[in-house]
Parts: sequence; C-alpha cells; structure tokens
Amino acid sequence: MNLVTLENVEKYIGDRRLFAGVDLRVNEGDRIGLIGVNGSGKSTLLRVIAAVEPPDAGRVTLWGGVRVQFLPQEPELDEDATALEHLLGGSAADLVLLRRYREAARQLEEGEGDQELVERLAALSAEMDTVGAWGAEVRAKTVLTRLGVDVLDRPIRTLSGGERKRVALARALVDPADLLILDEPTNHIDAQAVAWLEGYLLEVPKALVMVTHDRYFLDRVVNRITELDRRQIVSYPGNYERYLALRTERDERLRGAEQQRRKLLRRELEWLRRAPKARGTKQKARRQRVEELEQIRSDSGEERVSMALGSRRLGKKVLVARDLSMAYGDLVLFHALDFDLEPGERIGIVGPNGAGKSTLLDVLAGRTAPDEGAVTWGESVHLGYYDQAAVRLDDDARVIRFIEELAPLVTTSDGERVTASQMLEWFLFDRELQWSLVGSLSGGERRRLYLLATLIQRPNVIFLDEPTNDLDLPTLQVLEAFLDRFDGTLVVVSHDRYFLDRTVDELVHLEGGRLSLRYPTPFELYQRLRSEGEVGQDETAGYAPGPARAEAAQARATRSRRRGDRGLSWREQRELEELNTTIAWLEERQSEAEAELLSCGSDYVKAGRLAEEIESIRERMDGLLGRWLELSEREQT
Repeated sequence: MNLVTLENVEKYIGDRRLFAGVDLRVNEGDRIGLIGVNGSGKSTLLRVIAAVEPPDAGRVTLWGGVRVQFLPQEPELDEDATALEHLLGGSAADLVLLRRYREAARQLEEGEGDQELVERLAALSAEMDTVGAWGAEVRAKTVLTRLGVDVLDRPIRTLSGGERKRVALARALVDPADLLILDEPTNHIDAQAVAWLEGYLLEVPKALVMVTHDRYFLDRVVNRITELDRRQIVSYPGNYERYLALRTERDERLRGAEQQRRKLLRRELEWLRRAPKARGTKQKARRQRVEELEQIRSDSGEERVSMALGSRRLGKKVLVARDLSMAYGDLVLFHALDFDLEPGERIGIVGPNGAGKSTLLDVLAGRTAPDEGAVTWGESVHLGYYDQAAVRLDDDARVIRFIEELAPLVTTSDGERVTASQMLEWFLFDRELQWSLVGSLSGGERRRLYLLATLIQRPNVIFLDEPTNDLDLPTLQVLEAFLDRFDGTLVVVSHDRYFLDRTVDELVHLEGGRLSLRYPTPFELYQRLRSEGEVGQDETAGYAPGPARAEAAQARATRSRRRGDRGLSWREQRELEELNTTIAWLEERQSEAEAELLSCGSDYVKAGRLAEEIESIRERMDGLLGRWLELSEREQT
C-alpha cells in the first residue's frame, strides 16, 4: 500500500534551488536510506515528506490517514517535562490511556480524590488490562535505557544536546506510526546503542525513511537507497553495498554519455565553422542543436570530493601523557590515566556517551588543562584537530577569504601547488558558493569547510572527534582515502563502526574513568575479545592468551609491517588483515562442525546439515586462500 507520494516537488531556500522535479513513492515495507552531499537538501526533503514543511511547487499526498513520526536533527521538546513524561506523551491509544491512569493515580495520591476518582481509576485499570497498556511504560523505560538515558525523571531543560536527541529518538520509537522518518538517528548515541537500534528497527514492521552517515547501519537496515544528486532523486534497490555497485555502473554509463556528448558537440562546432554562408537555414538549425547540446550535461560522477594534500615529516617522539586526572565536581571523567602515541599509530577511542572521550582529546591537545598530570609532545608535531564545535569558523568572512587566510597556496602529495579556490572546488564549493558568507552555509557545509581548514595546514598528527556526525558520505569517503595515504599519527573518537574499521588499527575503551588496554580492529573482533574477557594489547606483554590470540597477534604484526611500507598498499594490508581474521574464524568453525558431525550419531538431518556447512566452508576457504597467498608473498618482498 502506498503511504506517501511526492509529485514534481520543488524547493528553494531563498534564491537557492535545493531540488526540483522530485517524484517519490513510499510504500508499506519500504526502508529507504536518503543520501547526498551536505547542503543538497536531505533534511529539507525529509520535512517535506513528513508534511512538516510545504514544497514550493509540486504535490505531497499522505494517503488514508497515514500516521507519521518525524525525528528532526534539532527536536523541539517540552523543557519542563521529564524524559519519561515526554516519551509517554505520544498519541498511540495505549500511551493516551497510560497518561490518563497516571494522572488519576497522582491526584489520588495527593489527596485530591473522592469515590468517583477511585472508581475512575479502577475503570482505567481494567481498561488497561483489556488492551495490554501496562507494557507501554516498561517499553518506554527500556528504550530510553538502551539509548543511554539512565535518569528518567530529570527535566528536559537539564539534559545535554545529545541526551535531548536520544529522548526524541526514543519518543519516535515508542509512539507507533505507519511511517517513521529519522534525520541522523545514529548521531549522539554510542556504538552499542547503534547496534541495538539496528535490531529494533529490523523487528518493527513499519515503513522507514532516514538520513544517516552510518554505512553499516544503511547496509543492514534499508532495502532501498535514494540519492539526492544534482537537485534530482535517483533510487537504487537494495542496501548500501548494492548501491555502491549500481552507482559505479551508473557513473560508467553517464561518463560514456558525457564523452559522446562532447564528441558530438565538437563535430557540430567544426561543421559550423566550415559551413558555407548560403546554407543559412540549415546552419541556423545546427546552431540551435549546438546550443541544446551545450545545455545538456550528464552526471558523469567526476564532480566528487577529492583531496591529495601533503603532510610534514614526523619525528620519533609524538606524545607522552602521564597520570592525567580530570573531574567536574563529583563527576570523575578519568583518573591517573597514561596515554602514549608513536609515529604511524592509528588509535580509535570508544565508550559510552559522557565517558569523557572528547575531554580527553581536549586535554591531550592542550585546549583544557588537566586537574593532575602532564602531557608532552614531540618537537616535530603539527597537530590538526577536527573537533565537534568548529569554533575556528568566522561567520562574517567569505568562504574563499577564510581559506586564503589559512593557506593561500598548498602543495599536494604529488608536488602540485593549488590555490584556495581549487581546494574549495575539491570540497564541492563551486565558484558561486565560495563567495558566500560562512554564516550562510548549512550545518553540513560548515563541517565540510572546517574539515578542509583542518587538513590544508598539513598536520602530521590528526585528532578527529566524531567526524561522521555531520559529514556526508562523499566527504567521508574522501577523508578515508586521504587517511589511507596519511603516514602520520591518527586518533579518532567515534561511534561509527564502519569509519573505525576503515581508518584505525587499534581500539581503546574509556569508561568509568579508566582507559582499557588496546584491542585490534575490526570492531566486531574488539567486541568479541571484550565479551570473552580477553585483555587487549600491553606495551610489554603483547596480547594475552585466549581463543583470539593468534589473530590479534597477526593483526598487530600486519599493522607494524604496513607502517614500514614493505610491498603492500594500505588497502591491501587491510585486506590481508581481514583475510587472516576471516580464515581463522572459518578454520575454527570447520573444526567445531567436524566435531559435531562425529558426535551426532543417528541424527541424519543434523548430519546432513553439518556436512553441507563443512563443504560450504571448504569452498569459501578455497576462494580466500588464493588471494591470501598472493598478498602474503607480495608482503615479504
């Protein structure tokens, strides 16, 4: 059944056209991921779909009384209500009934009641029994807790920005609707909560439209990717992995179409220059054809963010921090904490919200003085710090002037010197947008500009604090490609499992004022090691014994060899590391399945299933071992 239909929808912000000619149908069972570059109008399109904001042209139709729950990036909440009261304020029948019961119970408890109130409370109780409304409060508390809000009776006005977003997300989940529209739902929640949210949404049989940068989330939750590209909508069936394959095919087709257009245009122009004046009528028709060809421009996929900036030399000493302690009143963020960085290390810091991860980066960077302890940096270090505040942006400056003041000319890794205007074009700031005021940029465009401002100063140590919160996928892909070539030291605070797997080698967990030892990536292996009770990497003892010791040690050795650049690219080193982990898992599972097969006795159904599984594992191993052998041999060269 169709829920929402958009027909020829167009939207402007001032004189700037965000999108035009947008046609979109959202049906029951659709789980749509909306992607696009920052500033393309994704959030605006969500508001139009939710009927929160009208289009400037076209028509939006919500069919048959469709109920919509919309979570914006900046939700408006009742400042005087508590977190739990906000959740129970939905319009679902069981929530309405529960509110009536709670209000009657409150009046009776405060002595306002009479016999009529007692009878009404009893009637409400019986009605709640009938419709099963007692579970609504339990469900609301569970959702809040799983999203990291553990003080349910605090007023909204006392909550942080991240806590407010989580309360609003919980309200959208608890109050059932036919269509759930979520704008960046994974922002401000930690990796454990994101994993829980994945499972929750997969179990909810409702239509979903969302904007998110979390690629694992897109890959596991959605069944259609809709891209807002060049003011148009392009839809791709399947999850994020399928989108990447289809987008590549589309880019190749459009690139071919663009090349054909240019060839035809050159032939037409050549004919016009040679054409005799007597053929006036035919020449006029040809001129019109050339004008039409000049107006047609295929999306060739070439206008993507790209960057190849050089970096400075980094000496042997990077960072030594000893006995760091930091507290705000009775809240101890960390105590007697040691943290070292060496050249080429890539560390991800994870942990629950409020654990002090951003504060730790501020202390290490010298922006915040610790209560106790000392931080010592190497003399050759040039730190680039991409924080969450973007405080270095001057709202009154023109975009191009802001970049020119930081670095009028920059040398790329290939030795080419590029101007501020060229650098901005790398980051999808066209010539017109370059002369806009920084204060007029969208939130995502500001983050993109701030990232450029951080990287053009050619740091050799980079701190990234939640970089995926407001950057679009194209910019993230370019940042990841830049970090592939970056040979300095990297520290990332992030809840984005995909980004962590893509960019760092080791993970440390900050919680309860303590920093764990180091665990190898990928994130799934880190989780398994923690759940099995294995410790991470110690500077002197290596990895502790346990089922994953071999793969962890191999991962560490591979990372060490990669930093030495002995024959494999960064991408190939990551592939080899993943092959080592995958093959180890397959070997372990094959041994388990073979043991089960020997002990299953006369259970022929189970024996058949195990035999098929063993054969499937062997086939997969055959495919992986060839590539593993190739990379292993090249690694030794």
